[in-house]
Amino acid sequence: MTRPNIVLMMTDDHAVPAIGAYGSAINRTPAVDRLADEGMRFDNAFCTNSICSPARATLLTGTYSHVHGMTTLEQPGQKFDASQPSFPEMLRAAGYQTAIIGKWHLGHGGSSDPRGFDHWEVLPEHGVYHDPVFLTADGERRYAGHVTDIITDLALGWLDGRDPDRPFALLIQHKAPHRAFEPAERHRHLYEHDDIPAPATLHDDYANRAPAAVEARMRMSDLQPYDLKAPVPQCLSERAEREWRYQRYIKEYLRVIAGLDENVGRVLHYLDISGLTDRTAVAYTSDHGFYLGEHGWFDKRFMYEPSLRIPLVVRWPGVVPAGTSCDELVVNVDFAQTLLDMAGLPAHERMQGSSLLPLLRGERPGDWRDSVYYRYFEHLDVCHHVQASYGIRTRTHKLIHYPGHGSGQVGASAETREPEWELFDLERDPDELHNRYDDPEYVPVVRDLTERLTVLQLRYRDTPEHVR
Repeated sequence: MTRPNIVLMMTDDHAVPAIGAYGSAINRTPAVDRLADEGMRFDNAFCTNSICSPARATLLTGTYSHVHGMTTLEQPGQKFDASQPSFPEMLRAAGYQTAIIGKWHLGHGGSSDPRGFDHWEVLPEHGVYHDPVFLTADGERRYAGHVTDIITDLALGWLDGRDPDRPFALLIQHKAPHRAFEPAERHRHLYEHDDIPAPATLHDDYANRAPAAVEARMRMSDLQPYDLKAPVPQCLSERAEREWRYQRYIKEYLRVIAGLDENVGRVLHYLDISGLTDRTAVAYTSDHGFYLGEHGWFDKRFMYEPSLRIPLVVRWPGVVPAGTSCDELVVNVDFAQTLLDMAGLPAHERMQGSSLLPLLRGERPGDWRDSVYYRYFEHLDVCHHVQASYGIRTRTHKLIHYPGHGSGQVGASAETREPEWELFDLERDPDELHNRYDDPEYVPVVRDLTERLTVLQLRYRDTPEHVR
């Protein structure tokens, strides 16, 4: 099999319900939908830690947060060691031209600079939407314009200058649609006269859940003036104000998505006119999910479905059957091994995922995973006040443990809480509104999932703190 070129587009906070190919009721994404029409859509793809820096380190290394060292956001005291084994470095050693353009968010300077890339041009931390500065091996560069357009300009410029006789691996990592949303001027009035459908759980009262859900500061009422960009109307009821805030929030988010999808289309058009489409594997994903008003929330972090689930669409002409979907449980820890396997390279022995290549070919390995392990380390963060948690998700159930502390990582709050558990029956309760942990009917399920959770933690060399 000829080694393909590889283009991986990773966004920041692009939730599955805001993608047409996944049945969006709130927007259209024709470019991402084209990839799905011409490739495979994964319907059960998940992240291992729903926060930016850990997810990006997992992509590069194929390992869980506690292994690659980025348990929370890049900050003083916790920076990514880019010298550890990564798939770009392994591809480069095998003859690939490699580049990363866009969001890095894994620190800068010394061992935290991007490694394994022939070229890198990345944003400092989250970067900004307008007139952004980029970091390079030669210093800083500032560009005028909107960051989504600029990242694509730089990526296509690198493709123009590549060696046409060698395969390439290009990581296009967008800032969009990270909050606070700032759309391009051409999209500033998009959806202005529309009423965007709200999720069924917008007015969730957090009954029948662990206290962690109640105390989180991610509600529509926690949105700031820079999110709303207009004064809140006077004399609104609490319910009406929540709905007004949702409309302001979701429209700005979707405006940023519109620019993002246009730029996905630009990349696909470039591959078409350059004759590269048939020789290039293209993947589209996001670092984690995001709340688009579900449970009345914004942001991510929790193990509930909106932040756990991620989009994954892969097109590879001649290998991936067009217009197909896969419902196997896949995780972002699988991505590094998959990209290496596409290039005919073995995974590093340290990597903890599984190659998706059999699934991409339409095969169903008999030993494929039947559960997913998740862990969010940061405890009671300053902005959103979300408790640390870990858990297991199967096709039918989800067990979440809130240990009540933050495992001693950098930036953890010293506050403690009583340990709590949540169990959700995903078949009966897909919106995760009813905690069944103490329900006598679910005693066998709790016992089984607790044992399986311990097995997963030991397999991945994490700490089963619930075991006494």
